[in-house]
Amino acid sequence: MNIVLLSGGSGKRLWPLSNDIRSKQFIKIFKTEDGAYESMVQRVYRQLKKVDSEVNITIATSRTQISALHNQLGEGVSISLEPCRRDTFPAIALATAYLHDIQGVSEEESVVVCPVDPYVEEDYFEALKRLGDQADKGEANLVLMGIEPTYPSEKYGYIIPQSKDSVSRVSTFKEKPDAETAKSYISQGALWNGGVFAYKLKYVLNKAHELIDFTDYQDLFSRYGTLEKISFDYAVVEKEKEIQVMRFKGQWKDLGTWNTLTEAMEEASVGEAIMNENCRNVHIINELNVPVLAMGLEDVVISASPEGILVSDKEQSSYIKPFVDRIDQQIMFAEKSWGSFRVLDIEDESLTIKVTLNPGHRMNYHSHRNRNEVWVVISGTGRTIVDGMEQEVCAGDVITMQAGCRHTVVACTELKLIEVQLGKEISVHDKQKFSLEA
Repeated sequence: MNIVLLSGGSGKRLWPLSNDIRSKQFIKIFKTEDGAYESMVQRVYRQLKKVDSEVNITIATSRTQISALHNQLGEGVSISLEPCRRDTFPAIALATAYLHDIQGVSEEESVVVCPVDPYVEEDYFEALKRLGDQADKGEANLVLMGIEPTYPSEKYGYIIPQSKDSVSRVSTFKEKPDAETAKSYISQGALWNGGVFAYKLKYVLNKAHELIDFTDYQDLFSRYGTLEKISFDYAVVEKEKEIQVMRFKGQWKDLGTWNTLTEAMEEASVGEAIMNENCRNVHIINELNVPVLAMGLEDVVISASPEGILVSDKEQSSYIKPFVDRIDQQIMFAEKSWGSFRVLDIEDESLTIKVTLNPGHRMNYHSHRNRNEVWVVISGTGRTIVDGMEQEVCAGDVITMQAGCRHTVVACTELKLIEVQLGKEISVHDKQKFSLEA
């Protein structure tokens, strides 16, 4: 089975835990059997592998999410990189060309496309296999998954099938309606359009060549920034006559707001949190190293991170985006392919961050033109390389780098250090990378 997971968005509705770098699918709030926490993307990836250990998973995403994906899923994850955001049709066209030209997937094989962040159980992934099998039959060019609606939602488009069979031809599509119109659609047997569909690879590859002038994957990648921003629904789905829908009756939730996300949480709190007995339907997600105390609250979500603190009625939390747009956000936490960093303090001429490197990983070998740096190792062991000179380091060691000095650190065990950046011009753009052989 070939699966393309679409991973995009900034997740502003889940501020302060999500931002332009850390989208909602990377927030770790789901408890696993061993007591650790996993994110939406880790959960979906794990569930897919459990249902089909041989599944071929490719994640279509932007450059800003590459590091987080490698951090959470490992270096071996297959990624179709979008050079910039161009909506779902260009992303799916590029991923399809990647499967064919880079991975060597046959034009006759089926491909299933779905979002990376639904909250689902194993029956959903079994349904994805059936969706791909249905596409293999060649009865239609596209096979959509239609989700049985549980309420008249205004958040989704609707698919109206021709019959009540498990697989049916599609009668028509409807845009996101108001609640009353949604009730009318549901009475006609309408299904939610969750953006899940399957096709034979050659179908979308041919559509891509029909709508875009390109020769192969590399050519499409090089001209990606010039492509029209258009969704797959508008470019392909709504124009296709040979189209089927397969019903899905299992659990399916889009955890796009704090209200829906907390409904899926197994625990009332994540992180250091205390609630008194008078709290009702209260959820706390705390990423800070200080406790959060809630007393006498009802239907409230509290979320605390280095980016900010949200205290909101759960229903009102759905309307957070316009307010977040007004916040001048400094990225305070980010996952990298080698580990993560968290900003601790910001001054006019200094920036202090806590860096965690995963065992066996290292930062890029790099230098800065306009700032000095000091590293203080607080736990773990590793090696620093400063202008080609190697040194073993452990807790308590201090390493000083002047501006222009080439440097990196390699973690033998998990390595934690405090990095202090000093200078009048501290910028993320002040970085030049080198190979270690240079």
